[in-house]
Amino acid sequence: MLAVIVRRIQGHTGQVPLVERFDPTEHTLSVALPYLFQRQWRYQGAVMSPASVTALLKRASAQLGLQDKDGTPLYFTPHDFRRLFATEAVNSGLPLHIAAKLLGHLDLNTTRGYVAVYPVEVIRHYQAHLARRRVDRPAVEYRELTAAEWEEFGQHFRRRKLALGDCYRPYGTDCPHEHACIRCPMLRVDPQQSPRLIQIEVNTVELLSEAQAQGWEAEVRGLEETLRHIQEKKAQVERLASVNSALEHHA
Repeated sequence: MLAVIVRRIQGHTGQVPLVERFDPTEHTLSVALPYLFQRQWRYQGAVMSPASVTALLKRASAQLGLQDKDGTPLYFTPHDFRRLFATEAVNSGLPLHIAAKLLGHLDLNTTRGYVAVYPVEVIRHYQAHLARRRVDRPAVEYRELTAAEWEEFGQHFRRRKLALGDCYRPYGTDCPHEHACIRCPMLRVDPQQSPRLIQIEVNTVELLSEAQAQGWEAEVRGLEETLRHIQEKKAQVERLASVNSALEHHA
């Protein structure tokens, strides 16, 4: 289309004529430039005004009989074609920030307002994005998972039953309440959970060292209290293990 416009205004010279443009806002004339939208007016070249272009578009729309869904006549303005260009370019894959540069926008939100996004375009572009990502990602990520991997994955969503309900803390993560249940005198630790209890003790010792180094006195006192209860639970586990061993021996 631009080539057709260029050929139309070249005339016999083979060049686009240089014309001045009057700015109605600044009331100044620009330097002579090869404006594409120009015409002969009073035997000389002149830049077409927005009103002239709007009148031409309105006349062309009327001749085509364009109508909206409700039957009202449909017309285009010069600015509509700017929006159509932005929509077509972005929906065809042009990055939004590049379209903003072409349109002269300093804010991407302005360009987003120009671009019409249709549901079918969202689906098409998202599917194309997934296809590109799958090509780039290693094939090993698409292999079949082993039973052990599925078990580990399931552990992340397994709930722990507590007296007041279920604990939704992700599997393998630390307790954000510093294992307050350890301090509860009603907690009876299962001897099979001794490795977990030792892990909690190691974690608490590390936190205590950090709190002492930082001078967090309140945290130091709280962690020391937690360690005292952990030692009591470890002693409890040892007693239970001894009792169970004795019962098994007599049985």
